[in-house]
Amino acid sequence: MGKRIRVQRRGRGASTWRALTHKRIDATHYPALSKKEMESHITGRIEEILHEPGRGSPLALIKLENGQDYFTVIPEGVYRGQKIQMGSKAAIDIGNIITLGDIPPGTLVSNIELKPGDGGKVCRSSGTYATVIAHTPIGTMIKFPSGKTTYLNNLCRAMIGVMAAAGRPDKPFLKAGSKFHLMRARGRKYPRTRGVAMVSAMHPYGSSKRGGRKTTTVSRHAPPGRKIGLIAARGTGRKRRRAVG
Repeated sequence: MGKRIRVQRRGRGASTWRALTHKRIDATHYPALSKKEMESHITGRIEEILHEPGRGSPLALIKLENGQDYFTVIPEGVYRGQKIQMGSKAAIDIGNIITLGDIPPGTLVSNIELKPGDGGKVCRSSGTYATVIAHTPIGTMIKFPSGKTTYLNNLCRAMIGVMAAAGRPDKPFLKAGSKFHLMRARGRKYPRTRGVAMVSAMHPYGSSKRGGRKTTTVSRHAPPGRKIGLIAARGTGRKRRRAVG
């Protein structure tokens, strides 16, 4: 009788498999502002700069003049006590949060909203940034770090500057223990053994034979020991209408 594989053991309540969420500070998002505040600008102040385990870029606690406070990731060059502005009329300075339609082409931005009001979704990791390419009738053209370009709504907000901690991914871990603790803070299992490297009693892909492997697509209703690989993968190609009756 083999042991339970990883997908069966994970999530059973033991601390080994649980992310260290009690050390997290707060969710990061832009605050909801009124239409009048967004059409002009509102001023805030960086009260504190913090580190959150498992997150590469630092966090900042920002308090606005209307009494709201929120946590967000910050770009390089900001400091504690700095005044920042948010709104379409804000200055094009590092740390300010402005709608994409009011940011001039060529500006480097980060922590960008994909939809107006979603709080910031992309370019939030260490050292990342996107470039505002142009303003068009269908929206603002943005170039992402991958080189892909897309059009976003002019009312989406973005932060001016390059995300902080740019050199962090360049430093090697050197020890397996350092990588282990980083992955544990993020709720991931490390090291991760390939299924094909196991014996067949330990994993559906396991075998000493290299041929005849099982398919990687499984049903959404498969039992835990079988639910690995591409779970409930969608069919590709042209959808054909099925006859009814």
